Amino acid sequence: MPGTELFGAEERKEVNDVLETGVLFRYNHDTERKGIWKAREFEAEVAKFTGAKYAHAVSSGSAAVSTALAACGIGYGDEVIVPPFTFVATIEAVMIAGALPVFAEIDETICLSPEGIRAAITPKTKAVLLVHMCGAIGRIEEIMAICKEHNLLFIEDSAQALGASYKGKMAGTFGLMGCYSFDFFKIVTCGEGGIVVTNDEQLYKNADTFSDHGHDHIGNARGMEQHPNIGCNFRIGEMNAAVGLAQMRKIHFIIEKQRRHKQIMKDVLKKYPQITFRHIPDEEGDSATCLSFFGPSEAVTRQIVKAFAENGIDACQYWYDNMFHYIRQWDQIRGIKATYQMPVHVLEQPQDYAHIQFPKSDNIVSRLISMIIKVNWTEEQIADRVAKLEKALDSVF
Repeated sequence: MPGTELFGAEERKEVNDVLETGVLFRYNHDTERKGIWKAREFEAEVAKFTGAKYAHAVSSGSAAVSTALAACGIGYGDEVIVPPFTFVATIEAVMIAGALPVFAEIDETICLSPEGIRAAITPKTKAVLLVHMCGAIGRIEEIMAICKEHNLLFIEDSAQALGASYKGKMAGTFGLMGCYSFDFFKIVTCGEGGIVVTNDEQLYKNADTFSDHGHDHIGNARGMEQHPNIGCNFRIGEMNAAVGLAQMRKIHFIIEKQRRHKQIMKDVLKKYPQITFRHIPDEEGDSATCLSFFGPSEAVTRQIVKAFAENGIDACQYWYDNMFHYIRQWDQIRGIKATYQMPVHVLEQPQDYAHIQFPKSDNIVSRLISMIIKVNWTEEQIADRVAKLEKALDSVF
């Protein structure tokens, strides 16, 4: 969790600025806040870093995906192509919007594959929601070409990929809108928070109003603002934005450190020909939050996981058994279990969620391990981890 490794005086300073004004709300109270607008500054930092024209902060990465879907006009009955390997919030956002998720296979990028997307397109498909998993971008050019060919809206869930890029262009800036998460487990954190980015002014305005009960935010009298559309309360607070602002100013340092530490770990794994690595279309654009690699089979991969645990190698994820990131364990999604009736319950479902199979994705995810890369590893800790990795892998191979 890189961001949480670097909490310090910078975050405290930004938070104290807010506390001294007493204005924790991101809008209005112009006089009392004395020029302190942390959410605005946070948005400006993200826009500058990503190269997007517009950035709008919300309360979470999940809220960011919901906001992007709403801003792009995705709703009742629309089919949205999604991956079976993602944090479950991606799928929840589609269902809560009233849309219907259509799952497609992934490939060795551990993102949606162009082939999987093509196979999932129907006359009812409205959008592709590409998730850039574990810090790197998928086969973006091919996926964008498919969206253009079929006139599909293209949205990026870049919750795990802030700082990743392809040929110099940042993840989240290829589609109509991009979404980032700043929760406790991300490369940059503000505890809870998210941001949507876009180059389209109208989509930005849609996101701005939708995320705050439809307020147009024109003028300085909140009770007299116009409401061009219905919205939700997805506002970020000034305290969270303050932490995010300080963290964003550290992101170049974080990525530099992560890339160095990841390369050291990757060099160890390269010694074992039985191990292969996640395909990254542009290695120079890897944010290096994770080192994702494959064992030769599910059985051997489970042996690796066991050997890692026995040798005290922490911060590794075996996604095939994970309860939140792969459809195999999503009983609530497969059974469409909810506390209220949603459109997905009453509309004709594009897939049999309870029984659908993903042989290609199963083969990939059942062999996949992701090692979280930390920023604050000391040289001694790195050396110790290298020794443990070699001991664990020697015991398997």
